[in-house]
Amino acid sequence: MKWFKRMVIGAVFVVVGVSALGLYYVLPRHDVVLITGVEVKRIDADGVINAENPSDGPTRDVYFINTEDPDTKKVVVYRNEDTGWGFPWYFKFDAADVQAKAQGYSRDAQQLSLIRSYGWRIQIFSVFPNITSVEPTDSRAEPFPVFNTLFFTALTLITLVLVTVVRSLLRRRSSLAMVPKD
Repeated sequence: MKWFKRMVIGAVFVVVGVSALGLYYVLPRHDVVLITGVEVKRIDADGVINAENPSDGPTRDVYFINTEDPDTKKVVVYRNEDTGWGFPWYFKFDAADVQAKAQGYSRDAQQLSLIRSYGWRIQIFSVFPNITSVEPTDSRAEPFPVFNTLFFTALTLITLVLVTVVRSLLRRRSSLAMVPKD
């Protein structure tokens, strides 16, 4: 019975860990950056179309925004692609407008920009975070993540309520099982 309890606890930790990684991927993050350039690449299912990878199916244009951290000078490339009606539900349909704003901000080498994005940058797999909005800013401070804070607060409260309800049901069930029958 001890091994079963350990297996359940281990499974709960795995589920919580995978859920946390998924939430970290889809929840918005903010970065204050200098936009250094923009570009458009034609992509198919195999990646960027070029001489080594000719098009072999449907293609699409994907916008990219090149940025630099104003303090560390670390370069980060962002993808700028519509999410449409699909998951994650950002309902972004204005990638071309965001690209035009970013191009305008790239012309001024001192213009700081606040980028809201989701996703990860994994260089080995050519994965880029997707920008959902870009705005000019004068401050190097990143804004407080209000949405993420409210989301995790609500998630924690729901989890606590569920745990409390399940524990009370289990206690009631065990107390009913101990009642002697006449």
